[in-house]
Amino acid sequence: MPTIRTVCAHDCPDMCSLLVKVENGRIMRISGDPDQPFTAGFACSKVNRDGELVHSPERIRTPMRRTGAKGEAKFAPITWDEALDEIVDRWRAIIAGSGPLAILGYAYSAHQGLMNRGLVNGLFHALGTSRLQAGTVCDTCCEEAWNATVGPTGGADPESVVDSDLVISWGADLMATNVHFWAKLETVRKRGVPLVVIDPRRSRTARQADWHLPVRIGTDAALALGIMHILVRDGLCDRDYIASHTVGFDRLERDVLPRFAPTRVAEITGLDVADVERLAGLYGRAKAPFIRLGEGMTRLAHGGQALRAVALLPGVTGAYGRQGGGAMLMTAAGCDIDYNVVRKPSGPASTRLVNHLRLGEALLTMKDPPLRAIFISANNPAVTCPEAGKVRRGLMRDDLFTVVHDPFMSITARYADIVLPAATYLETEDFYRAYGAYYMQYGHRAVEPQGEAWSNLKLAQALAQRLGLNDPVFSQSQPEILEAMFRGARGPAASVDPKRLPEAGPVNIAPKGGQRFRTPSGKLEFYSEVLAQQGAPPMPDWQPDPEEQREAGRWPLRLLTAPGYFQSHTAFSGVSFLRKREGEPFCVLHPDDARARGLADGQKVRLFNDRAEVGLVVRVRDEVQPGVVLVPGQRPDTEAVSGTVNMLCSDRYTDIGEGATYQSTFLDVQAWEK
Repeated sequence: MPTIRTVCAHDCPDMCSLLVKVENGRIMRISGDPDQPFTAGFACSKVNRDGELVHSPERIRTPMRRTGAKGEAKFAPITWDEALDEIVDRWRAIIAGSGPLAILGYAYSAHQGLMNRGLVNGLFHALGTSRLQAGTVCDTCCEEAWNATVGPTGGADPESVVDSDLVISWGADLMATNVHFWAKLETVRKRGVPLVVIDPRRSRTARQADWHLPVRIGTDAALALGIMHILVRDGLCDRDYIASHTVGFDRLERDVLPRFAPTRVAEITGLDVADVERLAGLYGRAKAPFIRLGEGMTRLAHGGQALRAVALLPGVTGAYGRQGGGAMLMTAAGCDIDYNVVRKPSGPASTRLVNHLRLGEALLTMKDPPLRAIFISANNPAVTCPEAGKVRRGLMRDDLFTVVHDPFMSITARYADIVLPAATYLETEDFYRAYGAYYMQYGHRAVEPQGEAWSNLKLAQALAQRLGLNDPVFSQSQPEILEAMFRGARGPAASVDPKRLPEAGPVNIAPKGGQRFRTPSGKLEFYSEVLAQQGAPPMPDWQPDPEEQREAGRWPLRLLTAPGYFQSHTAFSGVSFLRKREGEPFCVLHPDDARARGLADGQKVRLFNDRAEVGLVVRVRDEVQPGVVLVPGQRPDTEAVSGTVNMLCSDRYTDIGEGATYQSTFLDVQAWEK
């Protein structure tokens, strides 16, 4: 039974190295690769089941053309040639009549392979179409806030946690989203290193922690600034480090920190004054405290301020300069190769942009020209975008030519004119870099594509050739593309020979020495001139948000979304075992809130606000605080009582990075009576 060495391509920071046992063209077993130091020989319970994803009877087998109304999911099989001919003919007609801006296309995060994800976007870049500002549904707020603070560079190496003397998981459920870091952490904790979890929810990680601080949603910046206030008050700042490696702390100390005394911070965050004092003392006395930053704290109105405030804490005590200390959000910037080989092979430097989280608005209202065609791959925007109902209304347009490339009949695919069968990552070759560890690796195909499925890369090259695009990347082999990407490599990646990567296994590219800062000043920026020029607050702060205050006055509950443990997103919907393990889509309500509404555990309930209503099953738990309703995972409405959670969320922007504000959603819950 041959064993194939490959890489997990799901949207997860760990990027597991996998060993796949194959017999007669069928995946028999998936396990972690013991030769990968970070993922350490085990894969999560979801990825262990990816053989079922590949061989699922629910897979799309052939290209299909719509025969019913949009949304009905009525299709008839066609050949690949028929599908490609129709797509190219329709796109050429649209370009001739309205210009390339009338087309929007993208691949997003369901396949993390740099070539399979990048080349689809490169196709539309070369065509000069409208471009998607991808990632605003997920991480642009936290990334831009990090960049304004630390610069476009990776954070602390998660493997350095073995040298930490305090670990804070701030807004991250490690057991759900970073399980291999959790495994490293368990080893460290056996030596007595404490783990503090700061999270509005008592997640599995919080339950296993030494100390859980259930901070109110949206008040993380206030807590971080309160810690800084105490560090200054108690003489726990590293003044030499601040003078040498930071800019603007004197202004923050003078103009901001006096407003964040412990009593006020306790009022804002809902924590006890004693807990605020204790946390600051614990952090200030630690020599190498490690903060694992989660993205969830940034998915609200002032999310950028929250990230900046927390990311600055290691600069106050000098922890960024010590092994095992600092903060980590993502590490992707550590793999410094030429991504533009696949992402931007040619085409205009700038063109019209469509913000990912406002896709529905663009489909419904964009003019001069309106969007007349959309291509979607490795994404399910009818579920994942805020204002998901608006996205579906846009996809319902009869004059919008929609092509969806997906392994399964997703909710989005139901609205397509042409549906194309996509290969999963285990059926493709690609190159990967982690965004939660400092590793890169080539991933081999484990089995041939099932049915008539094509990879994203194969489809992008076929369409490009039919459209007459002559960029080399549209005809090169994957080894040739990989070599081209490494010609522009810098940093640790520059020493790697791309010819050896297919057989090299995992390659460590962790930077050496303390945290590097790539801000305009070359230092950690408490005061950001870049943000000041953009009209954003140049120093982190916390103020109540007027719009949130108005919404809270109208609706008694605030939404908290988080990854599900077995159905973190719809990429896992194709595995029936995992669907059953997670259970039907549910929400979690505090016993006090359930009692006030006469709701019992397991009852069908209606979540509603001005935008939509969603039907779920309620679980009554003290996992959340009163006034909060938790909805784990992004689940399709075909599995729920009705609808999907992002129908309730607005397409409002965050303060930095124009990101999504899922956690700034207010609503109520009642019994489902339909």
